[in-house]
Amino acid sequence: MRDTKQGGWVYMMADRYRGTMYVGVTSDLPTRIYQHRGGTGSDFCAKYGLTRLVWAEQGEDIVSCIAQEKRIKRWRRQWKFDLIERGNPEWRDLFDLLA
Repeated sequence: MRDTKQGGWVYMMADRYRGTMYVGVTSDLPTRIYQHRGGTGSDFCAKYGLTRLVWAEQGEDIVSCIAQEKRIKRWRRQWKFDLIERGNPEWRDLFDLLA
């Protein structure tokens, strides 16, 4: 049984500045992003070439992260842009900051 107290991450991937976006959740962000970059993270990311980690937020437990992911997925596109650009205005790939 999964430990629901384990922390997690909500994150967004993109192909380019204000391009196609993917919102996901994971308990192991570096591994998950590595999978996306290799084309095995999700069919959607692989299909649209989403390899750039543009936003991530750590949560205390995976249950709250899943709830946040679902909330963000319902947001308007512009709201997602605003969230990303508050911390990453150039939409730089944040993957290297994970190491």
